[in-house]
Amino acid sequence: MTEDTPFPTQNRSPQDWWPEMLDLSALDQNARDAGPYDDDFDYAEAFESLDFEAVKEDIEAVMTDSKDWWPADYGHYGPFFIRMAWHSAGTYRTSDGRGGAAGGTQRFAPLGSWPDNANLDKARRLLWPVKQKYGRNLSWADLIVLAGNVAMESMGFDTFGFAGGREDEFEPDASTDWGPEDEMETWDRFDEEDTLEDHLGATVMGLIYVNPEGPEGEPDPEWSAERIRESFGRMAMNDKETAALIAGGHTFGKVHGADDPDEHVGPEPAAAPIEDMGLGWESDYGEGKGDDTITSGIEGPWNSTPTMWDTSYLDNLLNYEWEVEEGPGGAHQWTPVDEDAVEDAPEAHGDGTQTPMMLTTDVALKKDPDYREVIEEFQNDPMEFLDAFAKAWYKLIHRDMGPPERFLGPEVPDETMIWQDPLPDRDFEPIGADAAAQLEEELLDSDLSTSQLVKTAWAAAATYRDSDKRGGADGARIRLEPQRSWEVNEPEELAAALETYEEIQAEFNESRSDGTAVSLADLIVLGGNAAIEQAASEAGYDIEVPFEPGRVDAEAEWTDEESFEALELDSDGFRNYVGGEHNRKLEELLVDKADLLDLTPEEMTVLVGGMRTLGATYGDSDRGVLTDDTESLDNDFFVNLLDMQYDWEQADEAGQVYEGYDRETGEQAWEATRFDLIFGSNDRLRAIAEVYASEDGEEQFVQDFVETWHEVMTLDRFDLE
Repeated sequence: MTEDTPFPTQNRSPQDWWPEMLDLSALDQNARDAGPYDDDFDYAEAFESLDFEAVKEDIEAVMTDSKDWWPADYGHYGPFFIRMAWHSAGTYRTSDGRGGAAGGTQRFAPLGSWPDNANLDKARRLLWPVKQKYGRNLSWADLIVLAGNVAMESMGFDTFGFAGGREDEFEPDASTDWGPEDEMETWDRFDEEDTLEDHLGATVMGLIYVNPEGPEGEPDPEWSAERIRESFGRMAMNDKETAALIAGGHTFGKVHGADDPDEHVGPEPAAAPIEDMGLGWESDYGEGKGDDTITSGIEGPWNSTPTMWDTSYLDNLLNYEWEVEEGPGGAHQWTPVDEDAVEDAPEAHGDGTQTPMMLTTDVALKKDPDYREVIEEFQNDPMEFLDAFAKAWYKLIHRDMGPPERFLGPEVPDETMIWQDPLPDRDFEPIGADAAAQLEEELLDSDLSTSQLVKTAWAAAATYRDSDKRGGADGARIRLEPQRSWEVNEPEELAAALETYEEIQAEFNESRSDGTAVSLADLIVLGGNAAIEQAASEAGYDIEVPFEPGRVDAEAEWTDEESFEALELDSDGFRNYVGGEHNRKLEELLVDKADLLDLTPEEMTVLVGGMRTLGATYGDSDRGVLTDDTESLDNDFFVNLLDMQYDWEQADEAGQVYEGYDRETGEQAWEATRFDLIFGSNDRLRAIAEVYASEDGEEQFVQDFVETWHEVMTLDRFDLE
């Protein structure tokens, strides 16, 4: 050891040595329940046991109990807690449903050490006594968001509601790609044409949305408006919701830039010394707190009433002219052209006053004609402003929670919003075992092949995203636009299959007079089950695929087509489908989709093997179908993939397609893709594949495939929990 390295370096992982190795860490997280709670701990039950009003009273008491170690601005922590809640929920993005408030991952790196979350570590410490009091009955994920709601209510705002049910994570998220940059507050995510990478939401590494000074630090309101629209749009907000969120959020509190952060602020929590006990951003400017606080480097309040709900933010922004200046923190901010005309705000800590300011992102709302129209409407109709902000805020903090049946607590609104992908109440009795058996026979006797039955069920269920609990087979939205026209679903073949399903459904339902009926959603899943049972029988295994009836069929008027476009699969390794261009390897796309399905490495492996063996590939392609008998559920895929009789060679320039040649005859025997070969190439996945390829592994393969198939078919069945 030297003076420069006082402690030994940590052991290097295989991923450190060989960065190109396939990273399975996201699936490993799905394989275990991290955390200290027992396996049978039921958070929903624990949350429902709370005296909810008492919890809110305890949170509200914290709001005005200013602590010397981090004193409250204006004697009220409310604006601080709103920022904390907003930044917890605001990481959500529609592209893959990742981010958001679920899990309370703001507590961990990287989010907890992002520059945009500077000093929010103190907000959580202020709330620790509340968390400590209620323990496992109140997750950090729920507490962080609830504190934002209580903060608004304590300052005179009527929130739209609150739902609990967010379980805590106990380790950082391994699955989310936050961007390509190597340094914080950089923006390599834009190409030469200023286009943001498809899957990202934020425009800058380490920021929740956009740079408040303006794009790339330029105080350009028009350009800023473009970035705002892009970023908020990727987080499921339209122009009205975006304007409401910015205007409503900036009605409260102030920003902090007493001096230059680069000159005075220490490392973030992840890089801070151990004696700081998980806190970061220690400042040596003045007292390092109170009026000397440095967070963003921008300084000042937006209005004269920073702890009260009103329209003064809108009045200041629209009624006065603003010019850019360099604030005390060295950042671009906007000051009134006529400072005497604008009512001063009180100092956050003291008896003096302070001139209100605006961010470039605020002025953007005024300069952009579409945003301006919205905020002028809000200024002229304060009740419309209140309603718009209340609903946009509710959407922001609940967007990643899934359907309403997952929402807990006494403040869940009665109103259902279309962004919740609502399903109708079931007005019929679901089918029993005898009816299911009858329908299975009819499906197997129909003109639908084994692969069609399996692919249709998979297409319905595989839209599910565990990230935001959207998609899945329930609702049979596969029969509605936009899903029925997605390329991955082979629209022509799907339309023909749906016609057969609908005929069988209609005939069955018309024949019943006892109130029993089968939904198309149930029938599609049942069809996949029937095909698998028959294929297992062909392989010599008598096995029953579990079936849980009770699904309903969604209505088109309660299906937001634009919103559902985000669920379209531009690749699906399980069906050996690739559409469009990708800047990632196919096997990485497969792992990403497997993670959204909450699968483990073993489950991903067995599903791919089963789908290939049944010939359930896009376009009925032979790629990856390493068997001569697609009517039999056997382990041929793994046996042939691992057989040294075959030599694999790249068959296309992109390195996606490969051909397998018989080493003795030189004849081509198989064709496959990277989706397939990864199970022979990657050491961990090969170890799993070897189990299923062994002479005693076929029965386990069939059992594991059936079990995992059932899990995927019921991922969205929150009514079964």
